[in-house]
Amino acid sequence: MGLNDTPSGERIHIGFFGRRNAGKSSLVNAVTGQELSVVSDIKGTTTDPVYKAMELLPLGPVEIIDTPGFDDSGTLGELRVKKTRQILAKTDIAVLVVDSSENICQCDRELINLFEEKNIPYIKVFNKSDITDRECQENEIAVSALNNKNIYELKEKIASLAKNNTEEKHLVADLIQAGDIIVLVMPIDSAAPKGRIILPQQQAIRDILDTGAVSVAVRETELEQTLTRLGTKPKMVITDSQAFAYVSRTVPENIPLTSFSILMARYKGFLETAVKGSAQIKNLKDGDTVLISEGCTHHRQCGDIGSVKLPNLLKKFTGKNITIELSSGRDFPDDLKKYALVIHCGGCMLNEREMVSRREKAVSQGIPFTNYGTAIAFMNGILKRSLEIFPNLAGELD
Repeated sequence: MGLNDTPSGERIHIGFFGRRNAGKSSLVNAVTGQELSVVSDIKGTTTDPVYKAMELLPLGPVEIIDTPGFDDSGTLGELRVKKTRQILAKTDIAVLVVDSSENICQCDRELINLFEEKNIPYIKVFNKSDITDRECQENEIAVSALNNKNIYELKEKIASLAKNNTEEKHLVADLIQAGDIIVLVMPIDSAAPKGRIILPQQQAIRDILDTGAVSVAVRETELEQTLTRLGTKPKMVITDSQAFAYVSRTVPENIPLTSFSILMARYKGFLETAVKGSAQIKNLKDGDTVLISEGCTHHRQCGDIGSVKLPNLLKKFTGKNITIELSSGRDFPDDLKKYALVIHCGGCMLNEREMVSRREKAVSQGIPFTNYGTAIAFMNGILKRSLEIFPNLAGELD
């Protein structure tokens, strides 16, 4: 990902759903203006979700998802339907594609129920209107992917749904003012991407620049010297979670301190749950299983935080014989009952809807849910300090 690319987690996710042969793939191609999906008269041509990140006017950066037919059958068909259900967890706007020559069927009604259950804004699109035209209601539109009829109008309707469901959020801009100095502690170790900085750090720097504040980026090894040379008290220090313990000892108590991961949990809408979930760490027992989950996939190295540093810290803090299981990318278990705790990454590569969906999946099964930064701060005895900039959350620890 380049510095000018919008990451997947910041894109509007638009899912195209419907039964087989309703014309989902043809419609996706018409909307995107690209041969994104394979089109065939044979039912079930789309066997796996197809993703495409792109700029789509008038929406801007989006991720288009073409899903398999929801009425698929057989063993493989059931797996495809399961994949389609998983897509709903990350869908910001749903497009239900219906064949104009046929009425809404039970499969379509089941999808509509799922959209409404998950509070996903949706539009019903009657495709193949070049064959059969029909009257449409407010949240419906008749189109033809074959001759591009009403494709522009469809994009406008999707854009209106996006505008109605877009809330302006910030990683850190709402916590600072113009002229403030923000010190960012960014360790550069073997796990750091070569020539790049990770997404939460990029977002923090951009937020600070947009606010008119000043960002000072340092490694933890230069932190103490930097604080001395600044000559003025910074508004706050934000650190990578891996350096939390060292940075807490180095930064004076009168300077607010938090982490990129904690800020990202707030940004993605699950910080309060993460704070409550971190308290479960002290209750872990011998034989308990903890799931450590990452939203992205990457080559794990010897000092990897999820597979090495965090498990070691957990075992040292609890003194218990704990089993650690790992998941990454889109592989987040549906059944979490075997776990005593879920510790998730900050979720910078997942959109807010998917992070909230994962949180709700855990909470609905009675499984405590927290994240890397919150858990690390808790185990280092500095979680309360790291939440001082959020007074309403610091009280959760009392």
